[in-house]
Amino acid sequence: MTERGRRFVSRDATNFQIGPSDLHWNGQSLEINIKERAVPFGQKVIGKVKVFPEQLFNYSVPLDKLGLHRWGPLAPTSRVEVEFLSPQLKWSGHAYLDSNEGDEPINRTFYEWDWARALLKDGSTAVVYDVREKSGVEKLLALQFNPNSTVTDFEIGNRHPLPKTMWKIQRNIRSDRNNPSIIQDLEDTPFYSRSVLKSHWLGEDLTCMHETLNVPRFSSTVVQMMLPWRMPRIT
Repeated sequence: MTERGRRFVSRDATNFQIGPSDLHWNGQSLEINIKERAVPFGQKVIGKVKVFPEQLFNYSVPLDKLGLHRWGPLAPTSRVEVEFLSPQLKWSGHAYLDSNEGDEPINRTFYEWDWARALLKDGSTAVVYDVREKSGVEKLLALQFNPNSTVTDFEIGNRHPLPKTMWKIQRNIRSDRNNPSIIQDLEDTPFYSRSVLKSHWLGEDLTCMHETLNVPRFSSTVVQMMLPWRMPRIT
């Protein structure tokens, strides 16, 4: 995410420059070169992330009733290699890459959403998008992205509440059983949380990556004043 002005951002078919950082598609992998500063003391964050897709998907679906906001995974099942000089760390593992786009700000339509994805035993990736609009309209997407590059819908259970975050955001997860649980909280902000949790989809006990976005919190004056400390705002 960035709030840099237009003159600090450029892109073409294979490159995306965002200030000092950039993304490059070399035909086999997505290389992400990061040169940023962290909060609160301006520490350097310098490193490279390489994403190796197992399949590429040209898939997009509306998230809202009017179709003004769209989402779709580009590489839902991938391998990632991460190597940073500052801080010094190195690891590899399973990865996921998707895309969101919209024709209007998200606070005009959405109230909140819960999103989760998990790697299944057959190598496919399951994604659940549970969206609530301000109007009261709800939309549920439960999609399986398969190794043969097909996309299939699947049945998912009821919405189950999870423990609230430190900032009192109510998180939820769809599950076929009544015992989803949080393994680890990764990010906890006034409007957004990201966690690793256990759930049950498609007959499997799964470890899921999960996020909750609370849009009224995001739109609040206090949060908007805080955002430049987390994302550069250069015009």
